[in-house]
Amino acid sequence: MVTWVDTIARVKIVVQVKLMPEAEQAAALSVTLHTVNEAANWVSEVAFEHGVPREYELRKHTYGELRSRGLGAQAAQHIIKKTRDAYTTLRANIRAGNLGKSGSKRRTKAESKPIAFRPEAAQPYDDRCLSWQYDAQTVSIWTVDGRAKNVRFACSPDALKTLRDHRQGESDLIERDGVFYLLATCDVPEAEQYEPGHFIGVDLGIANIATTSTGHKTAGRGLNRHRKRQLDLRRKLQAKGTKSAKRLLKKRNRREQRHAKNQNHIIAKTIVTEAERTSAGISLEELRGIRQRVRLRKPQRVALHSWAFAQLADFIVYKARRAGVPLVFVDPAYTSQQCCECGHIDKKNRASQALFTCRNCGVVAHADRNASHNIARKGEAVWTAGRESRVPATP
Repeated sequence: MVTWVDTIARVKIVVQVKLMPEAEQAAALSVTLHTVNEAANWVSEVAFEHGVPREYELRKHTYGELRSRGLGAQAAQHIIKKTRDAYTTLRANIRAGNLGKSGSKRRTKAESKPIAFRPEAAQPYDDRCLSWQYDAQTVSIWTVDGRAKNVRFACSPDALKTLRDHRQGESDLIERDGVFYLLATCDVPEAEQYEPGHFIGVDLGIANIATTSTGHKTAGRGLNRHRKRQLDLRRKLQAKGTKSAKRLLKKRNRREQRHAKNQNHIIAKTIVTEAERTSAGISLEELRGIRQRVRLRKPQRVALHSWAFAQLADFIVYKARRAGVPLVFVDPAYTSQQCCECGHIDKKNRASQALFTCRNCGVVAHADRNASHNIARKGEAVWTAGRESRVPATP
């Protein structure tokens, strides 16, 4: 017997489909989510009392009770795993310092009580609990009231093709503003990576969302104005407090988030397409944890914390991997203070937010454009260093 091993690199993407259930099916889905998350809260309390044991031991304490509540075997297993995974994530955040130092209010609050799940929190489904009928665009899904069959779903033709060809593993059922969605995980093969002729540096910012070393610049003025309008409107509606104001607040919920996400998709596609067309690589700054490192005045904090730079970077990464575009991350240190022509580093080089004037050679340039050239140069150095052999030469 010959066993074939899949050596193709793959990228995980999530395809979201909208469920369109009948009234009875919608009621069953809603009851199911509330039931499983209520059970997850009980499992979380048991786990907290027993010092968060491993999944196998936690199953011994909770599986029988979950089954006695009328939950199916697979649903009970998923509830236990979901709860244990939540505590694993909490511990990882604590170790990484994302919840503050030991003794801080935020960390103490997180450690002092069991993890709680919202009534509409996501519930994972595997192929035993959920089956897809792609041609009919329906699903058959487990609920506490029995199997709900022929539940219709809607998605784009591209999303349907991705589901049909690459869906793997579990899918999550969620309820958002009274609408049900399935989030399906798909393993999409990466395109073969080519050898880049040069690198495009991408400088991410707030005034300019993305500036590339090839001359492309996406101004953040429109998005920042959109965010300010949404913030002002939320404040007015919250201050008014009437029923109609609350209805409008609920209707407008996540509108800003969707708008920013769509903009990030457009920017990422533009950058990756340009790199692919010119056989170039992409060089990005490593900006993880910037909110914890940077200290700003209070009026500036709203802009920083609503800046979805991590999402934009993630979109560029997965689109580049799907297109076979080489991508590297570089250290952002001094990229905004260093002259891209002579390499001189000085804080005074950054004359203003937009203007860069080198104190050594006199070069005058747009600050973000200068930084993007520095990022591109660092990207080439990182790529060359990774390509060169580190094995000592044979004497």
